Amino acid sequence: MPVQVVNGATLMCPFGVAPSTFVVTPENKVMSGNQPAANIMDFVSMKNIMPFGMCTTPSNPQVAAATSAASGVLTPQPCIPVTTPWKPGATTVLLGMMPALDNTCTCQCAWGGVISVTNPGQMTEMIP
Repeated sequence: MPVQVVNGATLMCPFGVAPSTFVVTPENKVMSGNQPAANIMDFVSMKNIMPFGMCTTPSNPQVAAATSAASGVLTPQPCIPVTTPWKPGATTVLLGMMPALDNTCTCQCAWGGVISVTNPGQMTEMIP
């Protein structure tokens, strides 16, 4: 059964060089494992989803420009995620009128990465 994702969860992007820590503010007014619980709308870059170190995808304009300037040698640049809401969400549990976020959900970055949850931040609350 999927596990509820909370503040402090660990996220990963296949084009990032490091994991990121998920930030959930207490707007939904629901706690799980003594941390604020997330819903699918907790996807805002630099508020909820922090950078993954350096970005390595050539579809990122910064990486493409730096790679071009380096005569075609892939040149990673600082990650600034450009994300969309999490999918699919746990429709059986609503937090703040939106589906809860569980550890099977993914989030799309405009530069091509699919962000996933590698550690939900707590292991005691499951979502049916």
